[in-house]
Amino acid sequence: MSHIRPLIPLLVTAGILIGGNGLQGTYIALRGSAEGFSPSIIGMIGAGYSVGFAVGCIYVSRLLRAIGHIRTFAAMAAIAASASLSVSMIIDPAFWFVMRFVIGIAVASLFATVESWINAKVTNANRARTLSIYRLVDLSSVTIAQYIIPAAGIDGSVVFNIIAITLTLSLVPISLADKSSPAPPEAVAFDLKAVWRISPLAVVGVVSVGLSMAAFRNIGPIYAEAIGMSITSIATFMSAGIIGGVVLQYPLGIYSDKLDRRRVILWTTIGSIITGAYLSFGAGTSETANIISVFLFGAFSMPLYSLCSAHGNDYAKDGEHALVSAGLLFYWSAGATVGPLMASMLLEYYGPRAFFAYTSFIFIGFMIFTLRRMQARPSVPPSQRTWRFRSLLRTSAYFNKLAGPPDKDERE
Repeated sequence: MSHIRPLIPLLVTAGILIGGNGLQGTYIALRGSAEGFSPSIIGMIGAGYSVGFAVGCIYVSRLLRAIGHIRTFAAMAAIAASASLSVSMIIDPAFWFVMRFVIGIAVASLFATVESWINAKVTNANRARTLSIYRLVDLSSVTIAQYIIPAAGIDGSVVFNIIAITLTLSLVPISLADKSSPAPPEAVAFDLKAVWRISPLAVVGVVSVGLSMAAFRNIGPIYAEAIGMSITSIATFMSAGIIGGVVLQYPLGIYSDKLDRRRVILWTTIGSIITGAYLSFGAGTSETANIISVFLFGAFSMPLYSLCSAHGNDYAKDGEHALVSAGLLFYWSAGATVGPLMASMLLEYYGPRAFFAYTSFIFIGFMIFTLRRMQARPSVPPSQRTWRFRSLLRTSAYFNKLAGPPDKDERE
């Protein structure tokens, strides 16, 4: 713990941010529905967040170099909190879209700032432990946050106030406990053509994950509400999908390090197709069947981003790993922009069954593409790989750096 203690304020800050952001995603969908917004409008609002998130990923490194970590964090926390409060004051779809766009920029910048800060302080001695604690913080904070909604209720401004409070409180740990001034990070390079050249499969995979899993996070509460779940059951439904995503991460990752990684991606994609199809055509309105099935759906679907990232990095040369990580995050954001809109329109016009039929359709397309890529070129043998599986959060490119191996100068 002596190695981890200096990082505790940053990890606490990250936990507050992750919980508040996870709460807002679910609540916006349910509150929009309660206000009479159609599913397609709610999907559009979700897309606004993803566009803002992509913009934040691109430009935050410039901001960090211009004004430093603490000023960037303070400014973005204030913007995100103000935008969250303003959403409760003006109930209008267009205004909510703009505010979610602003929140997306701010949240991407906040995650990048805190994860860049952690990267500046992490060492080889505490890298793995820090990563494990970070994932535990992520899982627990997002799960707990879901149950604030049934406790506080959907109506009124209470939940919006809680979200603003979390964003404001995230300033406290690093302001009081961390006196360091980390050096500004290097610019995050974006070369989307180069990333496609390195691994088309990884690109199509993360886009598929964005199309499907961003739809689940943004429209999943509307699906659960449409089949008659209570607010508490909706919180459990969303939590089950998130927790399920952790269960198979490491077993699948271990197998992918030992085998042709594309085979593991293929098996996992087939599992996502089957569980999505059952949710669409078999689970019906049974709360128990839906919660168990979405747990399995998350278990298969959520590891795909990390598996595809590992596959892309298998083909990356020295110096290209950061490029691949940043590019894949941007490609995921592109899929996450379109996914909620497409899924919400299908749900609106064809009913709740269409929601998971949509995710299965996306994964069927990815399965076919994976089979074609397996015929196009051989895999990198496990003995020749310089990259191992890492369980990744889609928060910033700096998290990928934290999860990756140390730089050459750090190893030496």
